[in-house]
Amino acid sequence: MIRYLPVSPRCLLVELPDLNATMALHDALAADPVAGVAEVVPAARTLLIRTAPGVAADAALARAIRARLSAPARPRDRPTRTIDLPVTYDGEDLDEVARLMDLSTAEVIEAHQAALWQVAFCGFAPGFAYMTCDDPRFDLPRRAEPRQRIQAGSVALAGRFCGIYPQQTPGGWQLIGRTDAPMWDLDRDPPALLQPGLRVRFVTGRIQRPSAAPLERQTVQGLRVTQAAFPILVQDLGRPGQAGQGVSASGALDRGALRRANRAVGNPPGLPALEITLGPVALLAEQPMTLALAGAATASVRGRPVAPGAAFALDAGDTVHISAPAAGMRSYLAARGGFDAPQVLGSASTDTLAHVGPPTLTAGDAIAPADLPAQAVTDPEPAPDLPAAGDLVTLPVTLGPRTDWFDDDTVGSFLSQDWQVTAQSSRVGIRLAGAPLRRQDQVELPSEGCVAGAIQVPHSGQPVLFLADHPLTGGYPVIATLHPDALDLAGQLPPGARVRFTALAPFAPIDLEG
Repeated sequence: MIRYLPVSPRCLLVELPDLNATMALHDALAADPVAGVAEVVPAARTLLIRTAPGVAADAALARAIRARLSAPARPRDRPTRTIDLPVTYDGEDLDEVARLMDLSTAEVIEAHQAALWQVAFCGFAPGFAYMTCDDPRFDLPRRAEPRQRIQAGSVALAGRFCGIYPQQTPGGWQLIGRTDAPMWDLDRDPPALLQPGLRVRFVTGRIQRPSAAPLERQTVQGLRVTQAAFPILVQDLGRPGQAGQGVSASGALDRGALRRANRAVGNPPGLPALEITLGPVALLAEQPMTLALAGAATASVRGRPVAPGAAFALDAGDTVHISAPAAGMRSYLAARGGFDAPQVLGSASTDTLAHVGPPTLTAGDAIAPADLPAQAVTDPEPAPDLPAAGDLVTLPVTLGPRTDWFDDDTVGSFLSQDWQVTAQSSRVGIRLAGAPLRRQDQVELPSEGCVAGAIQVPHSGQPVLFLADHPLTGGYPVIATLHPDALDLAGQLPPGARVRFTALAPFAPIDLEG
């Protein structure tokens, strides 16, 4: 059975019978693209379809996708070679995996090395490959509660897949070991070591790699951080369209504030700016500069407050002080002519999950101005009110794609209760606390594509609202997805704020005859 499930106004999920059917439709869409489709994210038995601006993810789009199902199969141009990957089998979950498989740990290692694993697709994070094999004993559940931090190189199992975490990230798979082989390297072409179709055998051992020469720290002059409560990030409007490499769009969490700050100093609205979380922050101008701050916080220079959202000039030696905001979380500091930030895959955004983009800035670091052409500065633009700790914020959602994994009472609880934003939130996602949401059963969901705004429910029942640096794929059901227009507001939710979700319509699969 094939279903078309709602995700958001510009996104739907195609659910197919199995991995082979999923790859066949993916190949058909690549050979004969559907007009208006901007991106296709393959997973275990789903395709996440994202449309271009102005194109609705509706029944008409679903019918166009269905028409590709009858297209003749075409061979895929995928690598067929086999590589050996050395592994040290010392994972934290090795004993639990042995219990689940009813084997000894030695027998688990033997079975893992005897299997021939093949990369089916990539996702979750840059360089993360989903590998399958023919041994049904490796059909294993995820952990009941995801870990917030898994070390790079960790070899893990879940739901008939084996994967290797390329960077330190959160994750819910069972850890059995680790490898020194770099999964993602921007100096390599392509950056991902494991490509769809590649076959892998795991062997015991470690890779002998020459130690890298220390990088010389370049002297930078411009705007220097002298105080920061949290690392400062460079952000622009992100890098959409890179899902095929396992790279999410990232970008500013409050895109409206980024645009307002840039327009205030005469820049194009999407130029890179500094994303500042909370405060206080102090920055020293080492040369004359014109700046503007928009978002949650306010600024002062020489003891005098700066009008919110307005351009202001600094002489060399001036310090701008940015106070901790009374409401909201994030502020955006733009420089006239922009900042000199390197572009990675078409964007200067720093992706905190994937570790892609410019390095973060902490006390002592500096960033130089780019001195790009700019136009006239503008008057401050109206800015929305932002939530403070204790405030109740109502956020609109589209129910789906996995609302039917929960009974009506649980969906009612999701929509009727106030969820509290916890301090364990980040650019990856907002962790919410409330009465747990219980699923009708604990069947494992095969990994599938996710979008910013997805509200994922792990086994603990405490939802996670994904933000800009979210993983591209996930294995916990998404009960609803935040409306895109509400993402800026979500990015400003501070710990202690309360959230209530309101559904735009009842959940139902997309009716192709509608």
